[in-house]
Amino acid sequence: MAIGISPLVDFVFKLMLGSPEHSRVTIHFLNAILVDHPRITSVQFLNPFLGKQTETDKLAVLDILATDEHGRLLNIEVQTSLPVGMSQRLTYYVSSIYVSQLYESDPYRKLRPAISICVLSQSMFPKSTGLHLDFRLRDVSGELTLNDDLQIHLLQLNNLQVTAENVYNASPAERWAWFLLNADKLTSAEIRRLFPDQEILEAAGVLEMISKTPEQMMLYNARLKMQLDNEARLYHAREEGLKEGLKEGREEGREEGLEKGEQIGRIKAMREVLGLRPFTAEEFAGCDAAQLASLADQLQQQLRDRSS
Repeated sequence: MAIGISPLVDFVFKLMLGSPEHSRVTIHFLNAILVDHPRITSVQFLNPFLGKQTETDKLAVLDILATDEHGRLLNIEVQTSLPVGMSQRLTYYVSSIYVSQLYESDPYRKLRPAISICVLSQSMFPKSTGLHLDFRLRDVSGELTLNDDLQIHLLQLNNLQVTAENVYNASPAERWAWFLLNADKLTSAEIRRLFPDQEILEAAGVLEMISKTPEQMMLYNARLKMQLDNEARLYHAREEGLKEGLKEGREEGREEGLEKGEQIGRIKAMREVLGLRPFTAEEFAGCDAAQLASLADQLQQQLRDRSS
């Protein structure tokens, strides 16, 4: 019987990769992504997983923040949709982690690298076929690196080319990506056969534990429902936004109208999720594209805060 628990649900993702009792799973995952870095042998969780009692209680923040023996700050998260302003949000969070290290009068040399790893079930860069994208502070030529202190790594799961037939001999990053995409459809015996990594087998054990623990299943189902509901609303909003964009495109120019219409649709969906009063057509008409983008970013932050 398949395990039936998806590692891509944020509650599961953090329990699997953000728990001190499963730190070797986290270390293995980090080393699989950060292949050209000093190897990690230990991590300390700065916001360890802390579950609540019922599905109506709030959970701890579901991103993972840790530090390694090299002093680097490591943030890991999963996104099953692409929120408005995703590139800005990733930049903001890794920068916030970086500057949070310094207190008044501290020298800059105290700063250690801040590294963010975001697992995406959708491609943030559809034109790229890469599974792992690595962003750093480089000269436009790509030949000069200012420093490696700020890094954003994306794991675009839908670009994975590995199959069940060759996953055993794939790279560690590819094995993790295939596991994240397929673990819920596999039995424990299949996972043992498909993966040579004891750490991935341990991660599968976390999924099994959730499936056999009523309290954990309650939390899992609540988070899964919230995730699916939000994705459905955002999908509907995009469709409605495109319709509005087509209408506005005839009046403002097709490209600008489509962009504004999609922003309006997303804002409507997020306000609905948050239980806020719907905006009227007149209120939207008074906003330009920059104001709509700013409003969408504010609402996205409120959605994140509601999960904390």
